[in-house]
Amino acid sequence: MHNAPMKILIVEDDLSIAEQISLALSAEHFVIEVSNTGIDAIKLERYFEPDLVILDLGLPDIDGTEVLAKLRAAKKTVPVLVLTARADIESKVSALDLGADDYLAKPFEMLELVARIRAITRRMGQAVSSVMEYGDVALDTAAHTLKVGDVTMDISPREFAILRDLLQNIGRVRTRASLEEAIYSWDKEVSSNAIEVHLSHLRKKLPKDFIKTIRGVGYTVNSQQG
Repeated sequence: MHNAPMKILIVEDDLSIAEQISLALSAEHFVIEVSNTGIDAIKLERYFEPDLVILDLGLPDIDGTEVLAKLRAAKKTVPVLVLTARADIESKVSALDLGADDYLAKPFEMLELVARIRAITRRMGQAVSSVMEYGDVALDTAAHTLKVGDVTMDISPREFAILRDLLQNIGRVRTRASLEEAIYSWDKEVSSNAIEVHLSHLRKKLPKDFIKTIRGVGYTVNSQQG
């Protein structure tokens, strides 16, 4: 999932099209690099490390399908959106077989390109697991569910916020103040004993000693549970 701006590498030898795409995507707050040849694109991908590649098939030096094949041969899992003037079904199937994630035939509307990119990023978000696992505990941050072993447990929004904070900070002790901050969005009025109450409820649902109290300091996930 991306907190930093998403990086997109545009591989397109038509300078006017490359510029149009670059301007449109920059306006959407993506970070853009442009390459006009296949060889340069492969080198650029290594150090730019894009989150998505927009790849034209008709490049002047090597074919775009070769760029795609080289990326996949190098075990690069970066999503690739293929752009091409080749509208025939064989080209589409060939690109998808080589590992393209989507395909857009020229000419295309910029709005459709942006929509396709959004769709790919949503799929990427799903591919990156939303489940935080530690030992027998699995907290799904997308579905807001808690599983302990094979059992799905009821969890309140505040309990969820506390457990997520603890799992995000395994190996670190979380003070009561930092946990209060974590539940603040759920409960604007955090009572003085709220953390203890929620922790008490959580502990009944979690394996024994999963949450460890460090006296006078705060709370942490017991490292022996992992």
